[in-house]
Amino acid sequence: MRIALDTNRYTDLCRGDRSITDLLLKAQAVYLPFVVVGELRAGFGAGTRTRTNERTLQRFLAKPGVDILFASESTTHHYAQLFMQLRSQGTPVPSNDLWIAALALEHDLALATRDEHFRHIPQLLRVG
Repeated sequence: MRIALDTNRYTDLCRGDRSITDLLLKAQAVYLPFVVVGELRAGFGAGTRTRTNERTLQRFLAKPGVDILFASESTTHHYAQLFMQLRSQGTPVPSNDLWIAALALEHDLALATRDEHFRHIPQLLRVG
């Protein structure tokens, strides 16, 4: 299984949550969507452990099978389609999470998240 990590599950991983650790050990590849990296770095900057958190992130990104996932033109089409789907359902999702979902769908990734609003996107495989 190839997995995209949402911000909350990366944080859980850093806190030693065994469920996400076990899930990632079984993964063929792990991706951090660019939005997640941005959210993490924004959080680092607002905290008191900026350098430590950045070093931890860099070590994670340096692991084999881990990479940052960037948006492409194709991603914008997935984003627009999801936006319209959620709008017609009356179940909007925060913009950052919409980008994360678009990337996961575009690249056929399972999304590791605790955010319940992703359940409004039934075509998105959610794990952990």
